[in-house]
Amino acid sequence: MRLQTTRRNFLRGALATSAVLMAARTSALATAFNSERRFAPVKVARDRIIREVVGLRPFRAEGFVVDAERAGAKLLVHNYGHGGAGITLSWGTASLAVDLAHDFLAAQTSRRARPGHRRFAVLGCGVNGLSTARTLQRRFDGAVTIYAKDLPPDTTSNIAGGFWSPTSVYESDQITAKFAEQFRLACRISNRAFQLMAGTEYGVRWLETFEFYRHEALLNRELPGGNDLYPQREVHRDPEHFFGFPYALQYNTMIIEPSIYLGALLRDFYIAGGKVVVKEFRSREEIMRLPEQVIFNCTGLGARALFGDQKLGPVRGQLEILLPQPEIDYCYLGPGYMFPRRDGIVLGGTFDHDDWSLTPNAEQANHILESHTEIMKGLKQ
Repeated sequence: MRLQTTRRNFLRGALATSAVLMAARTSALATAFNSERRFAPVKVARDRIIREVVGLRPFRAEGFVVDAERAGAKLLVHNYGHGGAGITLSWGTASLAVDLAHDFLAAQTSRRARPGHRRFAVLGCGVNGLSTARTLQRRFDGAVTIYAKDLPPDTTSNIAGGFWSPTSVYESDQITAKFAEQFRLACRISNRAFQLMAGTEYGVRWLETFEFYRHEALLNRELPGGNDLYPQREVHRDPEHFFGFPYALQYNTMIIEPSIYLGALLRDFYIAGGKVVVKEFRSREEIMRLPEQVIFNCTGLGARALFGDQKLGPVRGQLEILLPQPEIDYCYLGPGYMFPRRDGIVLGGTFDHDDWSLTPNAEQANHILESHTEIMKGLKQ
């Protein structure tokens, strides 16, 4: 009995010692991160700019449209208006859009003995058109044709930042409860899809991200789509190590490189038997004359003219792209944003509502460069 008691006490003592050592090690690792983490500086300079790009985000104050309508014997499914989150939400809204066609397709199948004759049309070959087309190929037996005026690398999606975060999608006081539910579901579906595509083939990777704040209250806001979509969140109150800002929120999210990603999606679409027709539509009537019975409208900002959605408008964004720096292994959002990609360092931060201009603005370029220069001045070497 005495031996058993001694052994029991020994085990308890060993476990307690292990717990103390583990806690001390965890604390030491956290301290080591704060003191040893070194941020390579972004070399912000005008002579390092390799290109300037301007894109028009298709924005609706009430949020994106994922809805279906009957048009005679056809079904028209809308999937557009994603604001600044076209890439981010693409797999989520594609899934929701294809779900809407399910009942129509089931009814068609009950009247036909050969469901293999299903034919789908997808309007648009940006990220939402391609994601919708690939979702159709995965779920249904049938032919999918993309009709588009522009193909990668000449789509609006190709000049997106590619940072996974569903931002600039809606005005919070304009949305309905139904939309809020759609939005959160789309975020989760899409986040999961991109996780499974991480790697060099699709140009998707995880990166540490830092949001810089001057006011502590901002740390309490929920991240777009839900905090659980951003692993390893941590708050820093150490301006000495975090670019001079009194508060920094750290988390992980994904970067999607549009030039790699869109090319890979288009390749997958062709391999699965898809067909692309280069065509520009001038009216809804012209679209409804297509031979396919189920048509998906993924025309982005084009839906304003083609389908009369006057709630849809442009939010102009300008990007300054610097020479690539492979040593930059982090993103940040503060006064503007910085995303490191293989094709260059992306600097941005402009959101101009109802501005249709695609011409780079010299004043905005100066402001972007100056903002990021100031951030780098706060970096302690």
